[in-house]
Amino acid sequence: MKMPFRWVREDQPGRRWRDHFAETWPSYHGWFLREGDARRPRLEVCRLRLEQHMPELVELWGHLAHLAGGSSLVARMLSLYRPTPYLAGCSQAVWLRDEPLLVRNYDYHPSTCEGLFLRSEWNGTRVLAASDCLWGALDGMNEHGLAVALAFGGRREVGDGFGIPLVLRYVLQTCRNRDEAVAALTRIPSHMAYNVTVLDETGAHAVVQLSPDRKPVVSSAAVATNHQSGIEWSEYAQLTRSTERESVLLNYLRNPKLTGESFTRRFLHAPLYATRYQHSFGTLYTAAYAPRRRKVVFLWPHARVEQSLDQFQEQSLVVPLMPTTLPGVG
Repeated sequence: MKMPFRWVREDQPGRRWRDHFAETWPSYHGWFLREGDARRPRLEVCRLRLEQHMPELVELWGHLAHLAGGSSLVARMLSLYRPTPYLAGCSQAVWLRDEPLLVRNYDYHPSTCEGLFLRSEWNGTRVLAASDCLWGALDGMNEHGLAVALAFGGRREVGDGFGIPLVLRYVLQTCRNRDEAVAALTRIPSHMAYNVTVLDETGAHAVVQLSPDRKPVVSSAAVATNHQSGIEWSEYAQLTRSTERESVLLNYLRNPKLTGESFTRRFLHAPLYATRYQHSFGTLYTAAYAPRRRKVVFLWPHARVEQSLDQFQEQSLVVPLMPTTLPGVG
């Protein structure tokens, strides 16, 4: 099994974003209407909620919808307001010992990952982010030295709110530090449960637990996997080994022999590195964001790509996804 990845720079949405839309829209169209058109909000409701919660993105939303053909269906999907439910795995941790790092594994099914890392300058802010839902972010970093990443929160509840990739995009476009990011995350409603890790260049960090039916919980935790205060979806937690991964990461953070580099490489081994791709729980990439240097390293067992906001290099890479679990390390 192989997965293509691309690193693309387009400062303002244009031809390359439109081409990406044309390539991925058939899949997003099917996903958006999977529960039927009547289950998705009307356009006027989507616009009203965006204006209410993320007004800074409304003009950009309209521009993207226009680039994509201007249909009501496209605009509704791009709003990511009360979208079709979806899950993702993920392990993430904050390393502070030599320099601040946000390290994460993104775990999902290969067919649902865009494989696009976009360096943009939308609304005047330089951002490098893993694209999802065409303009959202799975993880990323901005010019102010703020890095964020998401992980599914391990709860079944679905409610009123936005798809989390758009919330992360909003944070990257509008926030400069940990406190501003936490304020945005706790203000904007999320339609499902997610754990969002935030790290800025000073080392200030937080994990924000979001749910559609509960108030956000903010902690100074350095680790987030796929459960929140406790295990509420036991089958999912067992499948993803969520508590085991959390425990392993905490032990790594306490290991005095590890450096930032060796800690990051631990993400390429079991149980952090997942291979159950057929169950939508396989590691698609590892990313280590260094916000102080505005740099990020993308890792696979047999490949490595280094990028920088200041010296971004366009490139592409086809990565073989490991079919068997790699051995753990001590």
